Amino acid sequence: MTTRPTDDDKLRRREGLIFLLLFALTIPAANWMIGHVGTVCLPNGPCLIPVAPAIMAPSGVLMIGAALVLRDLVQRRLGIEFGIGAIVAGAAISAGLAPPSLVLASAAAFLLSEFADFAVYTPLARRRLLLAVVASSLAGLVVDSVVFLWLAFGSLEFLAGQVVGKTWMVLLSIPFVHLLRRRDERLGLLPR
Repeated sequence: MTTRPTDDDKLRRREGLIFLLLFALTIPAANWMIGHVGTVCLPNGPCLIPVAPAIMAPSGVLMIGAALVLRDLVQRRLGIEFGIGAIVAGAAISAGLAPPSLVLASAAAFLLSEFADFAVYTPLARRRLLLAVVASSLAGLVVDSVVFLWLAFGSLEFLAGQVVGKTWMVLLSIPFVHLLRRRDERLGLLPR
């Protein structure tokens, strides 16, 4: 006997698929931004944006910061299996869209940073959603920054900018995550 999905199940699935789509879109957006959006575009290098006074970062960092939060929300709505699937698919998309010279750096940084995010988020998510999102995103963004910069350029020159830029996106997500958690409580919508 099969059970019919409840309205909560339908809402959870619909929102989860939206978060999954947005997560997947951050990857091509980051790749496009790094070559086309910035206040300064370096010859044969990334386009840079200011992320703090006297600190520049490749513009794609904004999308990577958003990706870390969105992956958490995919897992919250669709479950651990979808969270892991999103990481693997995201790494493949990242490798497929990266310039040939950055394929390894892009895919490895994505895979390792999203799994670092997953490892921190998963045990915290049921008890403290905001803490889980912030702590896991911070872990993921540091791993992403170090791995990508080291593999791509053999240098950590833009590390501060990478960390600050991604952190801005995580901080900007906090009000949305807070509202989502409050609405979930009001509706009695439990995470997967």
